Amino acid sequence: MLAEVGWPRESLIVAAQGGDADAIAALVSGSHPHVQRFARSLCASPEDAEDSAQEALIILYRKIGTLRASGALASWMFRIVRNECLRRARRALRRDDPVGLGEVVSAEDDVLQRLEARRVAEAVAALPVDQRRVLIMRDIQGYPGRAVADVLGLSTPAMKSRLHRARATVRELLLADANLP
Repeated sequence: MLAEVGWPRESLIVAAQGGDADAIAALVSGSHPHVQRFARSLCASPEDAEDSAQEALIILYRKIGTLRASGALASWMFRIVRNECLRRARRALRRDDPVGLGEVVSAEDDVLQRLEARRVAEAVAALPVDQRRVLIMRDIQGYPGRAVADVLGLSTPAMKSRLHRARATVRELLLADANLP
């Protein structure tokens, strides 16, 4: 169960970042189920989800060397999938609105969503590693609490405590950022 739930090991990510072809292939293969899950939860249609997941895996294959921190793979892939789903949704909207009347509002909404997503991503990135892992696995990837606790080697109460602290910290960071002049 551990191998099915978790992302590829950090040693594999580091080897892939270094250009090891076998490690890159194993990393893409090991990331595939997680990337598909992201895409299914974010994209408007199953077809877009499949296409977005494939595009994200291609980007992973081509650009793994640009990933700065090996522990940031999940958030990096989530961002790639999200951007790909948004790109496909915008393209579909333009096809449905040939005159371009809805595009201005859509562009504004897109900018606002990107700004908000950036704020949330920065708040999550600011968390301590132990809290960030719990938050990503539970709230972004959607794993059950027991599975998260098992993968991280925690008791369920300890996992819940970290998750609570992580959510509270993100909330505080977002509120503090919103209250800046």
